[in-house]
Amino acid sequence: MAYRYDVAALGSAIVDVLAPVDDKFLLDHNIAKGVMTLIDDHRAAQLHRALGTPLEIAGGSAANTMAGLASLGGRGAFEGKVRNDRLGAQFATSLKGLGVRYATQPATDGPSTALCLIAVTPDGERSMNTYLGASREFSVADVDDAEIAAASVLYIEGYLWDAPKAKAACLKAIREARGAGTKVAFTLSDPFVVGRYRDEFLTILSHLDIIFANEDEAKALFEVESFDSVLQAARSSWQGIAALARSEKGCVIAQKSEVHVVDAWPIERVVDTTGAGDQFAAGFLYALTRGRPLAACGKLATLCAAEVISHYGARPETSLKVLAAEAGLI
Repeated sequence: MAYRYDVAALGSAIVDVLAPVDDKFLLDHNIAKGVMTLIDDHRAAQLHRALGTPLEIAGGSAANTMAGLASLGGRGAFEGKVRNDRLGAQFATSLKGLGVRYATQPATDGPSTALCLIAVTPDGERSMNTYLGASREFSVADVDDAEIAAASVLYIEGYLWDAPKAKAACLKAIREARGAGTKVAFTLSDPFVVGRYRDEFLTILSHLDIIFANEDEAKALFEVESFDSVLQAARSSWQGIAALARSEKGCVIAQKSEVHVVDAWPIERVVDTTGAGDQFAAGFLYALTRGRPLAACGKLATLCAAEVISHYGARPETSLKVLAAEAGLI
C-alpha cells in the first residue's frame, strides 16, 4: 500500500529555549539535573529571564522527530496545539519550512504556546523545565483521522499523558490507526513519565507495534534492575519491536527471538544531548518505513542521534540524508 506520509506524529508543540550553564546555575535555580520537570507560567518566566539571551528553536519531542525525518527526505505530518501568539506562529513556520505538514488549528484563547527551557551543562546533560501551556489543550477534536490513515506509522510521545485532553486524543488516534492498518509507535519519553503512568502504558502495550526507550525508561516500565531483564521482559510479554537506546553503548533492537546489538556512531565530542532520542526515532522510523532490516534501522538511528548531540539544539544542523548517504546507509 502506498502511504501519503511515512509518519504522522502526535506531540507537544513546544518552543525550545536553550542556553549553556554551569552546575552552580542549576543549584542556584533549583533545577533538577538531567531530567524534565513540569513548571507553571510564573516559573517559566523567571527561568527565561535567568537564562539571559538563550537560543529559541521550535521543538517538542515528536516535532523534533518529524524534523529529523524530513532531513532524511521522509514525509511527515505533525499534530499538536499552539496558541495564536508569536511563539505559536514561529513553531508553525518552522515545521512547514522543513516540509512537514502541520494543520492543527491554533487556540485563540487560553494558555500561551508551550516552552521548554533547557539548561545545558558542560558535560552535555540537558535539564529541561517545561511549561506545557497550549499544548495541553490538544484534544480529540484536533485528531485528524484521515491524516493518520494516510500514514505508514503513527508516532506518539509519552509526554502527552501529562495532559488529560491530550491523553484522550492519543487513545483515539491509536484506535483510528489500528482500524486503518497504520502501525503504532510510542516513545516512553522520560523515566518519570513512566513512573507516573506505568500501569496505563502497560495496558496499551498490546496495541503498540514499536516502543522507543532509553535504558532507564525501559527499566521503569518493566520494573527490573538490569538491561538483560528488560530484554527478557519485552520479548516474553510483547510481540512488537523494542528500539532501546543505550547512549555511548549504542542501541539494542529486539523483536521476539530477533536481537541486534548496534554500536554507537562515533563522535568527537558530546556537546548537548537534547534531542538524541528524538533523532534516534527519526532514523529508525525512516529506515523501517522503507522496509530495511532491524539492524539497519538501528544503525541509521545511531547516526542521527550522533549528529544532534554534536551541537546545541534538538534538530539536525547537517542534512541527515547526506550523512546517511555518505555512510552507505541509504
